[in-house]
Amino acid sequence: MSTDYAELTQSFEAGDIDASAFGHVDHIGVAYEMLRNHDFLTASMKYAECIDIIATKAGAARKFNTTITLAFLSLIAERMEAKPYSSYDEFISNNQELVTGNLLEKFYSPERLRSDLARTVFLMPDAAA
Repeated sequence: MSTDYAELTQSFEAGDIDASAFGHVDHIGVAYEMLRNHDFLTASMKYAECIDIIATKAGAARKFNTTITLAFLSLIAERMEAKPYSSYDEFISNNQELVTGNLLEKFYSPERLRSDLARTVFLMPDAAA
């Protein structure tokens, strides 16, 4: 049975998420829902604010990374615009490389992506795709 990402997104926006149980696929599902319901800039702002709040509540404020968040949201948004999907399940089954969690390494060196600067501002990619 698939997760109800519309419901999870409501909990996410309310900051009522158990960070330890909120995995990578859940991040993608919530991003998908937010991008489906908002324009890119609004979804990005809301998503980033919520992730920051949830990470801070979990005692992991330094875990939030602006570059990773915005780059990943951009990849999801681009794929959503390139082909219409009727559901998150269809989207994720057609975009399995998003699940691996290391897709950004095609565009960023590990040092740049994990840097203190990347945590606070969006950095442009430094690796050839």
